[in-house]
Amino acid sequence: MTAMSGTEGDAAAERGAEHTFGAVWRTIMLGMMALLGVSVLIALILTLSGANRQRDEAQQRERHSYEVMILTRTLAGTIADAEAALGRYVISGDRVLGARYAERWQIAGSQIDKLRRDTADNPEQARAIADLAQAYDARGAELELIALSTRYKKNTQALDLYYRAGTSPRLARINALLNEISAREHALLDRRTAGAIAAVAHSNDVAKVLAVFGVLIVIGAILLGWMMVQALRSEAIAHAETAAERARAEDLSAAVAAAAAELRAQEAQLRQIQKMEAIGQLTGGIAHDFNNMLAVVLGGLELARRQIALDPAAANRHIDSATEGAKRAAELTRRLLAFSREDALNTEPIEPGALVAGMSDLLDRTLGDTITVTVRDAGSGWHTRIDKHQLENVILNLAVNARDAMDGRGQLTITTAGTALSQGAVGACPAGEYVSIAVSDTGSGMTPEVMERVFEPFFTTKPVGKGTGLGLSQVFSFVRQAEGEVVLRSAPGEGTTVTLYLPRHADAAAPAPPAPALPVGMTPAARDILVVEDDPRVLAATMVALEELGHRAIACGDPLAAPALLAANPGVSMVISDVLMPGQTGPEMVATLLLRRPDLAVLFVTGFAGDAAEAEFGGHVVLRKPFTIAGLEAAIHDAAATPGGIEDHIAAE
Repeated sequence: MTAMSGTEGDAAAERGAEHTFGAVWRTIMLGMMALLGVSVLIALILTLSGANRQRDEAQQRERHSYEVMILTRTLAGTIADAEAALGRYVISGDRVLGARYAERWQIAGSQIDKLRRDTADNPEQARAIADLAQAYDARGAELELIALSTRYKKNTQALDLYYRAGTSPRLARINALLNEISAREHALLDRRTAGAIAAVAHSNDVAKVLAVFGVLIVIGAILLGWMMVQALRSEAIAHAETAAERARAEDLSAAVAAAAAELRAQEAQLRQIQKMEAIGQLTGGIAHDFNNMLAVVLGGLELARRQIALDPAAANRHIDSATEGAKRAAELTRRLLAFSREDALNTEPIEPGALVAGMSDLLDRTLGDTITVTVRDAGSGWHTRIDKHQLENVILNLAVNARDAMDGRGQLTITTAGTALSQGAVGACPAGEYVSIAVSDTGSGMTPEVMERVFEPFFTTKPVGKGTGLGLSQVFSFVRQAEGEVVLRSAPGEGTTVTLYLPRHADAAAPAPPAPALPVGMTPAARDILVVEDDPRVLAATMVALEELGHRAIACGDPLAAPALLAANPGVSMVISDVLMPGQTGPEMVATLLLRRPDLAVLFVTGFAGDAAEAEFGGHVVLRKPFTIAGLEAAIHDAAATPGGIEDHIAAE
């Protein structure tokens, strides 16, 4: 068996060598035929081009010879016409006929000049034309003498000269030269025509020979091609199948690329849709909590009103309780607005453990009391650079999916950690350090078929109306955009764990220290402050708060009226302005005021969530609504310390 195997191997090697040699031979033959074919084609093109050029040149020379012959005959006629006009002039003495003679004789001279130019390339014709010009001048002198005799009424002498001029050798010389020029040009025309015909015939013969070669080459190529088809039939079939598979793969790749491009084009819109879906799921719990906080506020204020005269201490306790409830409601509103707003990606160093810990209230309200949430932080303080709100959205979506998988009852564990990965250890992640966020549930788990499609857009196992199928696809897109990876582990009945791996950001800056509070016991200097606010209730409350702090406040309900009020009150040293107002925004109004008063201190007050952009507010201090009197006092202190608008932080409430 071993010997046979060796023999079969040698035979296979021999057949392979023969096949290779045959393929090389056929390739060489095809190359030679292709080269011959190209050579024949180029020769045909050059031959036909040369024949066309020779034909055009022959036609041009023929036209030139015809023009010379016609001009010679025309010149003979012009001379005869001039001499006939002179004879009539001699007989009649009519000066009009004399003028016609002079005109025709002059035309004959110009025709001789043209004939000289047209035959300048022919030495023989040029010499004949020179002789013709001399004979023309001599004949002109004879005829001019006859014309002068007629003009001076010497008719007998003029007639005698005219009859003798009719037999003059000069006239015979002119006619002989004209005939000679015409005959020579005719002979030249015959030679040129014969040469052109011979050249064209030669080109046709060459073209015929080349065409025969071309036909032979085509026949040889067909025969060789047939031989190659017969020899390579099986290989051709294999190549055809391979090409078909490749085409199908390319079509599939193109379809995937088109789908990916469409998905990327809709990515921003899908993110916002997912956010709004999460907001809808939050609504019930938030409404319940917000009503509880309002009940605390209203109840505390009502009790304080009843006991303020009887028991001031109890009234103060009720007021403190109402204040705490209002603060909790403001914080809840701010977090909801910050979560739902649509912003461009704003990456920053984030510590996942701290981020998840800060989401505990949000997760508790979203998931309900029947879901136990456990948070474990083993990240060792590692950071990743990512968009904070997008990461919050991802974690919240994973938590909501886990809640649905557990039918609203079970254990949810969120674990943050740091790990070093080798190349290829997790998906396409390159080697390096990563922070991980793992969301685990005790739900029903997933089958392998579901796990294969779980990251596809619009794929969902939830009932109609309960989900869009966008959550996990958005998670996948977000993590890939952050150059990370998503790992999914699940089995039916064993729950699910989704782990996000995000690149570690080693240069995370330490959080900025809090702004220094106003020193205890320091009484702020009283200021003249222009307050611009379009809401009358907020304007009145701000005015009372400023007066309580000892400042002199000037109310302005219309931003367009602010310049006039500032001009009327030159002692104003600060402007407190709302941001969004009808007619003109706060930053637009402040820009106008600073042109007149660059020393003016500015404090913006806004109810929008999130950090203020320095480019939008010009770097001025920003105080967010709702605010306390203490927060207002601290913000006024910060704004007064930086006149002209150089501060870039958000003032504490």
